[in-house]
Amino acid sequence: MGGAIRGCKAGGASEYDAVTIELRVNGEPQRVADGTTVAALLKQMNVPAEGVAVEVNAEVVRKARHGEVTLHGGDQVEIVTFVGGG
Repeated sequence: MGGAIRGCKAGGASEYDAVTIELRVNGEPQRVADGTTVAALLKQMNVPAEGVAVEVNAEVVRKARHGEVTLHGGDQVEIVTFVGGG
């Protein structure tokens, strides 16, 4: 688990160009391109960057660092969105 793999179709043709890694997002397995940042993961999942808290391996990642923090195979990511109300 957690290793980078390349998807292939029958006959050896690449299913997609990027090597992918597996991580867990909110407890569910998720496959993303190797080199994906927290910001890219949020975009891929259609999660707005505003009103969200992100932890990677139990460490809070501040919004200012979402574009700098690269995810790795086996990472445990927790994404929590804030809901306002009254």
